[in-house]
Amino acid sequence: MKKESIASVALVCIILGFMLAVQFKTTAANPNNISTARAQDLTEQLEKITKERDALADELASLREKLAQTNKRDQAINALTEELTRANVLAGLVPVKGPGIIVTLTDSSQPLQPTDNPNLYLVHDEDLLRLVNELRAGGAEAIAVNDQRLVSNSEIRCAGPTILVNTTKIAPPFVIKAIGDPQLLESSIRMKGGWLETLETWGIKSQVKVMQTIEIPAYKGPLNFQYAVPQTKS
Repeated sequence: MKKESIASVALVCIILGFMLAVQFKTTAANPNNISTARAQDLTEQLEKITKERDALADELASLREKLAQTNKRDQAINALTEELTRANVLAGLVPVKGPGIIVTLTDSSQPLQPTDNPNLYLVHDEDLLRLVNELRAGGAEAIAVNDQRLVSNSEIRCAGPTILVNTTKIAPPFVIKAIGDPQLLESSIRMKGGWLETLETWGIKSQVKVMQTIEIPAYKGPLNFQYAVPQTKS
């Protein structure tokens, strides 16, 4: 190798070494240059994540508020539904079941004497009405006569040779179903001097059964109020 070539290589090495030394000193003199850039990047990422977190927190608060409002609406709807169901039960507009008694009546089969009044040996509308009132006095919560539910505007009346309940003709045997405390109902219907005892003296056949479960249908007649309207607060 010629001396000129060796000199050139040596010069390049010297210059490169000088540049590396300067770069090393610059880096050593400013060790925070890389760290500063990294810290700035991390700061920007933290700010972005913080904004996203705040946005999610706001969204979560909004969802919680909507959920609370939904729960309140559901609770209000459930309360209204329960109140409506209770009102329908009290009004006799839905079928019900429960413990109670079943009273069955049939006309007397005793032979009549020429001087006897035959009407005394038959079950009349007044007889059914008296027995129903005694059951109500005994705490009956629901009553039906031959599966005709009795409500506030029900009527039991005579129409010629037949009996009408809720404008429906019924015939013997007359079956009165009453839901309530079975013991109280039975005591009220069998009380000494009660109307059932009076009917039995005329040979009217009766049967009283205590039942653990009785099913009574809903009232199916019209509910028309022409004069009565809800009273509003002034």
